[in-house]
Amino acid sequence: MLEGLMIGLQTAFSFQNLLMVIGGCLIGTFIGMLPGLGPMSIIAIMIPVAISMGDPSAALILLAGVYYGAIFGGSTSSILLNAPGVAGTVASSFDGYPMAKQGKAGKALTIAAIASFAGGTVGALLLMIFAPMLSSVALLFHSAEYFALMVVGLSAIAAFAGTGQVAKAMMMTVLGLMMATVGEGALFNMPRFTMGIMDLQSGFGFITLAMAMFALPEALFLVLKPRTNSQGGEGEIKDLRITRSEAKAIAPVIGRQSLQGFFIGVLPGAGATIASFLGYAVERNIAPKAEQEQFGKGSIKGLAAPETANNAACTGSFVPLLTLGIPGSGTTAILLGALIALNVTPGPRLMIDEPQVFWAVIMSMFIGNLVLLILNLPLIPYIAKVLSVPRNYLIPFILFFTLMGAYIGQNNATELLLLVGFGVCATALRFADYPLAPLLIGFILGGMLEDNFARSMQLYDGIAFIWERPMTLGLLLIAAILVVLPSYRARRARLRADGIADGD
Repeated sequence: MLEGLMIGLQTAFSFQNLLMVIGGCLIGTFIGMLPGLGPMSIIAIMIPVAISMGDPSAALILLAGVYYGAIFGGSTSSILLNAPGVAGTVASSFDGYPMAKQGKAGKALTIAAIASFAGGTVGALLLMIFAPMLSSVALLFHSAEYFALMVVGLSAIAAFAGTGQVAKAMMMTVLGLMMATVGEGALFNMPRFTMGIMDLQSGFGFITLAMAMFALPEALFLVLKPRTNSQGGEGEIKDLRITRSEAKAIAPVIGRQSLQGFFIGVLPGAGATIASFLGYAVERNIAPKAEQEQFGKGSIKGLAAPETANNAACTGSFVPLLTLGIPGSGTTAILLGALIALNVTPGPRLMIDEPQVFWAVIMSMFIGNLVLLILNLPLIPYIAKVLSVPRNYLIPFILFFTLMGAYIGQNNATELLLLVGFGVCATALRFADYPLAPLLIGFILGGMLEDNFARSMQLYDGIAFIWERPMTLGLLLIAAILVVLPSYRARRARLRADGIADGD
């Protein structure tokens, strides 16, 4: 390991590779800040550039820098504009945007930057120590376990439902699952629920739905609520410091979510999105009753949790990629294609055959996270000035990037029609006080849930896999507890209230 570290340090600190780290972080941060432009599209565009270098270490360092730079920077548009273009930063908008509206935009961006840095750094440290060991853990998860993991993710929707809103959250989750069935499934070649429209054969685009659920309603709300002028003034740009009590409050959250996010990222197919949602859900469920009420209204813990988890998961997703050759997410699937094009075969022998590639990527992550922190913290006052932009300029800005992001995502004009249609529906649902996050969770997890369930049914000729695989059964029991617990808590609170009323 020490020999590998020395090789990694020597390779990562070469002048060319330092430029690759800084360049990748800059490009990734900028792309992540733009609503609708995620790491997948820019990495796909940059693959020819990376391949033309001819050096696998430099190419992977550049592409990896773009990846975690985009996740790091993706929180900015979520916090300032409520327009998460990267799936992994959707949960950051739940509390980040309310903080910005309360005049704490600078503080929210500072918390996001520190949490992202901590999650990424701890993740890189764990990757360095546990990568060989964790590759064997990843092999234990088969289709049945992935199906159960998706169910756990869906059952955590209670974390996104306020008091008395569990039924609404369930309904929105089911709606998201239904939307995920549109188009061709992985195990079926026949289009479903497309109503004869060819453009729907590949299903609804995630970027389109994310923009429609969050960004477009925000622009419409700005139009429909004329009294709420621009969302801030100069005061909110000055408040950048975190107090000692705030640092003490988020420190345990960052510690827990660095570990949880990394281990979720290790699982192929899980990734930063699931890690951020589960991180938010876990922290809300374990928080004291008074703090639970603050989640979704500007809680610093609610912002620190997903920001830490998604960056740690980003690093964790390199474990199955480098040690097994299994992509942990759509972005790492593109990275896998780049590695193969560079004649590098990821897998258990990568550490032996190409140690300079494996260790250089790990060491570059430490450098990259430091570069991101140095770049982002001084720029926060300037980034936060987006909030002081007059409404007349802000609304067209949000609409432009929303429409552009949806169009670029699929390169299809039909996406614009879908965006407008879903955006109007999402605005109506917000007026009716329906939570939109569960719909997006159901949509993101729906495809993976269906594919893994169908594959498990085929392998076991029925649903016998549920009790024949102990890990699957254990995960499903956890999911059942997560569903029952909110109802049990609500019932106990109701009985306690009735008891107090009778006592009076």
